Amino acid sequence: MFDTKSYEQKMDAAVEHYESELKKVRTGRAHAGMLEGINVEAYGQMMPLNQVANVTAPEANMLLISPFDPSQITAITTAIRDSQAHGFNPSDDGRVVRVPVPPLTEERRREMVKQASTKIEDCRIALRNIRQDALKDAKKMKENKELSEDDVKRVEKEFDKLMSDYQTNIEATFKAKEQDILTV
Repeated sequence: MFDTKSYEQKMDAAVEHYESELKKVRTGRAHAGMLEGINVEAYGQMMPLNQVANVTAPEANMLLISPFDPSQITAITTAIRDSQAHGFNPSDDGRVVRVPVPPLTEERRREMVKQASTKIEDCRIALRNIRQDALKDAKKMKENKELSEDDVKRVEKEFDKLMSDYQTNIEATFKAKEQDILTV
C-alpha cells in the first residue's frame, strides 16, 4: 500500500513555511517579527539579528533593539538600514537602536498584499511539486507491480482531496492576512 504520511508531512512543512513568511509581511503595527531575516555581521560572520540583540515593540509604531554586546550597535543599525525590503531608518543612542515604523499608506498596503500574494503562490507551487513527486512514486510502484491501477487511482484521489484541503487552508490564512494589512 502507498503511504502518504511522508508527503503530508512535507505539505505541512510547506504550509508552516508559508505562514512564517506571511508573519514577516508588515501590517500597520510594529512587532518583533518584522526584523526576522535581517542578518548582522558580528564577530566576523553573519548572524541573525535575534542572536545578537533583543527586539521588542514598546509602542505600536516603534521597535526597540537592545544589543547583547554594545559594540555591535553600529553593525545592527547598518544591517537594518541596508535591508531594502523593510525601508526602515533606525537611529541609535549608543545603548539601544530605535526603529520608527512609519504608518502604511494605501499604496504601500496594496504593495504588501501583492507581496503576500507572491508568498501564497510559492506555497501552491511547493504543494504541487510534492503532489507530483508522490504521483511519480505511485506510478513507479505500479510499474514495479507493487501497486495496482486501482491503488494508483485511489492515491490520485487522496492527493486531490489533500490539495483541496491545503488550498482552502492557505487561502483562509491569506484572506486573514490581507484583511489585517488593509485595516487602517
